[in-house]
Amino acid sequence: MSGTLITVSAPSGAGKTTLVRELLRRDPALRLSVSYTTRTPRAGEVNGREYHFVDIERFSAMRAGGEFVECAEVHGNLYGTSRLWLTEQLEQGHDTVLEIDWQGAKQVREAFPAAIGVFVLPPSLEELERRLRGRGTDAETVIAARLRAARDEMRHVAEFAYVIINELLPTAADELAAVVQAARLRYANQRQRHPHYFEFLAQD
Repeated sequence: MSGTLITVSAPSGAGKTTLVRELLRRDPALRLSVSYTTRTPRAGEVNGREYHFVDIERFSAMRAGGEFVECAEVHGNLYGTSRLWLTEQLEQGHDTVLEIDWQGAKQVREAFPAAIGVFVLPPSLEELERRLRGRGTDAETVIAARLRAARDEMRHVAEFAYVIINELLPTAADELAAVVQAARLRYANQRQRHPHYFEFLAQD
């Protein structure tokens, strides 16, 4: 039995991390892929929980060894997803969520064509800027760079099967949960997980 793979992507500040956390709270059966990154941990982040924080030398060695199913540079930092871990989760039947940028999602779809892609949009660029400033952690130059990057990232929205506009968090959270449930109800998944309900298909 193979698990369902869902990728969730969004520009910085659109709220994908908050949405994924809420999804996992509602649905504890889901597994969250923890990416490797060369980024410096932010306040409150724990190694192995938000990310596996590694230096550039180790990341480069892992990439050269083919250990990542996807990797990308985002805002000057490198991110990658463990191929072995992800494959093991899916082969064991675990539905798994990846919180990654659009570049990574594209690579994942190439490796796992059945993956479901979700893109989270902010209600407007003005609201996105307000949220970025509200963090109180980034310098003006960083905020400006993230806003420029957001425009480019949002141009890839058509590459995703589902789009959620995160204007009201409770509504967006309901919509993300609905996407996961819809993915589980696809014909291929239902027949694989509940074969006895489809025994009539083999009858004359």
